[in-house]
Amino acid sequence: MQWLLAVFMCLLTWGSPGVYGYFLRSSSRCMLIPRSVALCYDIGYSEMRIPNLLEHETMAEVIQQSSSWLPLLARECHPDARIFLCSLFAPICLDRFIYPCRSLCDAVRNSCAPIMACYGYPWPEILNCNKFPADHNLCISTITDETTSSKRTVPRASCRDCELEEASTTKEILENFCANDFTVKIRISRKNMTSTISAFDLDSMLEVLKHGLLLLRAEIYPRLQHWLDLDATCVHNIMRGTHTGVYVISGEVQNDKVVVNKAYAWHKKNRNLQLAARRWKHHRCRA
Repeated sequence: MQWLLAVFMCLLTWGSPGVYGYFLRSSSRCMLIPRSVALCYDIGYSEMRIPNLLEHETMAEVIQQSSSWLPLLARECHPDARIFLCSLFAPICLDRFIYPCRSLCDAVRNSCAPIMACYGYPWPEILNCNKFPADHNLCISTITDETTSSKRTVPRASCRDCELEEASTTKEILENFCANDFTVKIRISRKNMTSTISAFDLDSMLEVLKHGLLLLRAEIYPRLQHWLDLDATCVHNIMRGTHTGVYVISGEVQNDKVVVNKAYAWHKKNRNLQLAARRWKHHRCRA
């Protein structure tokens, strides 16, 4: 994340700060960003200004208020969401405050507000994008180019939360396999057990029980890895805090995006799931 610090430093070489390049208050001071500010810890710089741009006067207030944004960040609703939020909660310790650009706020709001609406939360007035400067002013602009970047796709809003299912009967499991476009047995590992923001790896060895007409066998691995990258909350719910696990997942393809509908933990005690997997090869789904 050293590039982020470079971006901030480059901003200082731009023209007059204008109304949004606020000079520091006499009470302003630099403080180390503690681990308890999980939203912004290890973001690419180590010190922040207190009071911050949201007028939080103490670190305790910053910790309390910033933690409420972690679930949204885990949904990976926009690649620049963390940069935007941290520019406000933990502004870098420079000789003046630098606000996020209006375009950065617009981009993050347009992707993340629909996710918040799923749970009954509106986009807060304190983050009203009209309050932030236009791009020609001194401000922090978007880092991700959504039109040309091939490294990261901005997620679509989804109000569905997947959970780990309890396998009841072999018949019900087989019916679930029939109802979905694909069924795959996979191993998932969590990269960063110590971080609040989860990231996951998919083992290259996977067992395809069903790939269906909508999903070519060669496409399954990259699409599932894409799912891991985009829907960290769903994967976190499935893994339930474990470091690694084997799962049987079933789902569908919607607009080239994998949507997981059912997930079962693969272990010795789950005999119905193991029996369903063995029977599937010769099972005939009802038309």
